Amino acid sequence: MYKRLYLNKLKLLIAGAKPKFFHLTEFADALTKLGVECKLVHDLDIYTGFPSRNIRNWFQTRKKFNNLVKEFKPDAVFIDRMGHFGIAALKANLPLFVHLRGDYWSEIKWAKETLYKGPLKRTVIYLKDRMARQCFKGATIILPICKYLENRVREHYPDKKSYVLYGGIESSRWFPVTGMELKHPCVGILQGAWIWGKAKEMLTLTKVLESMPNVTFYWAGDGPYRDKILSSLQKYENFKWLGSLEYPGKVREYLAGIDIYALVSGIDMSPLTLQEAQLMEKPVIATNAGGIPELMKDKETGFLVEKGDYNDWIDKISILIKDNNKAKQMGKDGRKFVIEYFSWEKIAREFLPILNKSIHNVYK
Repeated sequence: MYKRLYLNKLKLLIAGAKPKFFHLTEFADALTKLGVECKLVHDLDIYTGFPSRNIRNWFQTRKKFNNLVKEFKPDAVFIDRMGHFGIAALKANLPLFVHLRGDYWSEIKWAKETLYKGPLKRTVIYLKDRMARQCFKGATIILPICKYLENRVREHYPDKKSYVLYGGIESSRWFPVTGMELKHPCVGILQGAWIWGKAKEMLTLTKVLESMPNVTFYWAGDGPYRDKILSSLQKYENFKWLGSLEYPGKVREYLAGIDIYALVSGIDMSPLTLQEAQLMEKPVIATNAGGIPELMKDKETGFLVEKGDYNDWIDKISILIKDNNKAKQMGKDGRKFVIEYFSWEKIAREFLPILNKSIHNVYK
């Protein structure tokens, strides 16, 4: 659409999903402090297109996108999900940075095997997959959210430039508060049930619940696979489902109230709740899968457990319940670890040279 003849202050257009605005705003603020002019927009407010539940969106043009670009004049576009917005950026000849948050290839496989079996849903997932492939192929750089995911990118796009861009977190938002009233000792689980490959690992807890009747397990979360999980776990009196919690206030109170945080996931790339629990100085126990080991220190801020190993879950929970001093020290070490390695300031400073270099290579 246009080409800048020179670069002064970098201008980055950031587009993402509304639920991620809280964190994208923090990322934009960190970049702004480093001299980058950022503009954050909801991608679907600008360009939805087909497929969409709203039929009127099917006939959208790129007019709103083109007007936004004409007004802001970005040097590059940063997206956190692949869709029409990213394709519009490519058609406008703008450098595209794709922040990849999940194992896209595994997730689309699981979706086809579970929720997307009918002909209509198959068509929808086919179209979404086609858009994602266009974004990957045309991206100036793909930014996987962890090292594990970077290896997955290299499997599928070995010639594409990639750089790990971890999800940051603002530690000042996670401070001591009066905890939610819970029955102790307790283990707190805070995760969604949106992807079966992740959620089904929670079924490992059946034997844990049975073996530890004096420990109460709370689950805060929701999703399309909720009932599959609850049908197995709610049989036990020491399991309580809390549903979704308001973010960040109620989540903060919940984390303040638990004794141990558990991430029982079949695969995760960069689970924010694991960072939040450590910032709230809680010892953590998590499945050793995907990028999870990159977000904690095994045996220092908590424990890693292999998938399906319910005996190890029982052992590790028992250790932390019996040794309060160890649990407290792990919690303190966890907060220090997250602040040191995952502050938005640190991540923005590491990303800025990548952003500068990539844009200059395009416009030189």
